Amino acid sequence: MNEALLFGAAYYAEYMPYERIEKDVQMMKAAGMNTVRIAESTWSTEEPQDGVFNFSYVDKVLDELQKYDMHAIIGTPTYAVPSWLAEKDPSIMVTRKDGQAAYGPRQSMDFLNPVFLFHAERIIRMLIGHTAPHPAVCGFQIDNETKHYGNYGQYAQKKFRDYLQTVFETTEECNKAFGLAYWSNSIASWENFPDMRGCINGNLVCEYERFLRTCTAQYLQWQAAIVSEYKRPDQFITHNFDFEWRKYTDGIAPDGYSYGVQPDINHTEAAGAVTIAGADIYHPAQDNLTGAEIAFGGDETRSLKHAGYLVAETEAQAFKHWTPYPGQLRQQAYSHIASGAAGMMYWSWQSIHNGFETYWKGLLSHDLEPNPAYEEACRIGKEWKRFGNDIRIQKKNKTALVIDNLSLSAFKWFPIDKNLSYNDVVRWMYDSLYEMNIECDIVDIHVLKPEDYKLILTPALYCISEESIAKLAAFVRNGGVLVSTFKSFFCDEHASVYHDTQPHMMTECFGMHYSQFVLPSGVTLNKEACSCFAELLYADGAETLAQYEHQYWNTYAGITKNAYGKGYAYYIGTFTTKNILKEVYKKAAESAGMQDEIPPCSWPVIIRSGINGEGRTLHYMFNYSSTPALIPCPFDSVTEIISGTGYKKSEPVPFGDWDIKILEED
Repeated sequence: MNEALLFGAAYYAEYMPYERIEKDVQMMKAAGMNTVRIAESTWSTEEPQDGVFNFSYVDKVLDELQKYDMHAIIGTPTYAVPSWLAEKDPSIMVTRKDGQAAYGPRQSMDFLNPVFLFHAERIIRMLIGHTAPHPAVCGFQIDNETKHYGNYGQYAQKKFRDYLQTVFETTEECNKAFGLAYWSNSIASWENFPDMRGCINGNLVCEYERFLRTCTAQYLQWQAAIVSEYKRPDQFITHNFDFEWRKYTDGIAPDGYSYGVQPDINHTEAAGAVTIAGADIYHPAQDNLTGAEIAFGGDETRSLKHAGYLVAETEAQAFKHWTPYPGQLRQQAYSHIASGAAGMMYWSWQSIHNGFETYWKGLLSHDLEPNPAYEEACRIGKEWKRFGNDIRIQKKNKTALVIDNLSLSAFKWFPIDKNLSYNDVVRWMYDSLYEMNIECDIVDIHVLKPEDYKLILTPALYCISEESIAKLAAFVRNGGVLVSTFKSFFCDEHASVYHDTQPHMMTECFGMHYSQFVLPSGVTLNKEACSCFAELLYADGAETLAQYEHQYWNTYAGITKNAYGKGYAYYIGTFTTKNILKEVYKKAAESAGMQDEIPPCSWPVIIRSGINGEGRTLHYMFNYSSTPALIPCPFDSVTEIISGTGYKKSEPVPFGDWDIKILEED
């Protein structure tokens, strides 16, 4: 990608009630947009009959974009199959635990099915071969929010049996690894391997889900390899990774938002398929806009390649509860850039007049005319065109939050508590960092390089190999600071519980151990309530930072700190309030020598920092509040880029409601 910030929207001329491509492109250009994403949802338009291709809509959009020096990302349309293909061979529809999917919804095909793969390859080759030479095409998106779709079909299960046979060689080794003797689930020969739909062994199901995630990554790599045969050297390949979708709990809004680690694909594993990572990030707005979802999605996506990424989809208006207050659309856009994004695109340009997403409103409302959201986008586009590479940043964070898909899968079978999921623990730890303005990378345990960081956090790292445990222990011994929570270092890489003192191989590092855990009803730490789960910790040389306050559990530690080698290890044995967690973070930052790097302000004032293309340090400051404020400048001497106003340390910086300042160090 070039140095200009990418700005645009998904655009579907096929969905329009009348022909208006020229007007739409003119309006996009007027808004400062430079890129649109097209073609990824319309296989049935591009191939209306088996082997009959029609790219006229694609051509019209590309030709019009070229007139205005704009560009397009071409999406492979493989995630939404045409009806003629399902009628031709019904077996292409995915078989899940509850049976085979009926034709209709997107993402309901079996991408391991050879008939599907034949037709998918054909449309990819025809579309990419047709569009790659066009000068308006800057890149390609492979598929769309790809996941394994709960595939329990014949091809997935056969591949899984073959995979197990390759890994374990003998059924005896497989039985041992997953404890299949339980309830007579052990097998004597590979031919006896049962249908996974009835499996009650959570360890084996976790392995199956890990296998499906790998198949999903391989599917994207397969598509990328085809695209690479046609693309020019200056064209990129991306994919729009999405996140666990969390439903609202207010009982009114039927829709949700991007929340946590995606369970049905491993982003790190799949990122090898793309040259630039992409993400779809949706979040609450109006009074519920905090920026936390934007930051979490951005930090996770940026960390995939430790480079700039593309926000392939984010909301403009969407639902009635997401229509942004004045200023919020601009604040949201800069929030993405502040996390290291190289650009942002709305889903979608227009509000759609029929179909499933009729009320997922685009930048334009259903009248397709300018509105306050469009006018605010115009301001964003003009500013980005003016400042470009000056406001795009790179990051070198000293803190890592470690994630693990296998632990996520395991907690579906062996839950921490009915009210506490893996992603709840991840977001509890992440959001507390975010609110304190401690920036972090979000890194998969399998690719973590501990030496790159001063502070590492492991939220509920339930499944972990002994090799990875040894790396984390060495990190502390060599001077690093580790903060771990309950349910970490508990199981091996097959989700089988280690059979020695917990936490496995880490009792010396943490200076404590435990063997019992409880529902902490009525339990407090420093007078603040614990909930959901608590481990009863014995401090074996560790300093007790907080003791459980309870009639029976008050002899046990709840939070410990231990000096180990040159470093320190903190352990949090229970789910407690953010206030308690933030106090631990303050101590951990001090142990890591990072205390002076934490800004003096906290949420709703958020600071995100990095280095721009000229090597200058930038600080994005946000007021996530409906109340204007005067905020003391936390930096020695800075200049606000957009206004040109200079500020010295402690001098009040005026912020309007939902405002943003970009401060460049002098």
